[in-house]
Amino acid sequence: MATVELTADTFDSVVTDDKFVLIDFWAAWCGPCRMFAPIFEGASERHPDIVFAKVDTEAQPELAAAFEVQSIPTLAVIRERVMLHSQPGALPEQSLEQLISQAKEIDMSEVRKHLAEGGEQEQAS
Repeated sequence: MATVELTADTFDSVVTDDKFVLIDFWAAWCGPCRMFAPIFEGASERHPDIVFAKVDTEAQPELAAAFEVQSIPTLAVIRERVMLHSQPGALPEQSLEQLISQAKEIDMSEVRKHLAEGGEQEQAS
């Protein structure tokens, strides 16, 4: 599956309609972003069950601000409208695959229970 361009207008529908979304915050002028792009695109081909989305921080500054993106590239992992992970830096392919595997293994009922009990994890909106 090819990556999708995520905008403020499409964010809610993508995150609501899709249970598992990886978001790459990037910019055209960013060297590490350009190096990470083929790794991210390759992972999107290997994991058709996941939506791989890209946010151009220059074109969508409000989305970058909403995710408190301080540096790029930043990768965010959202499952069932809950942000499970957000980390700046370009990941090597093996690290990205490990992150995806770990995110798939998370018991979302436990996460929801933690959130219901006032956990500190923030829900994506």
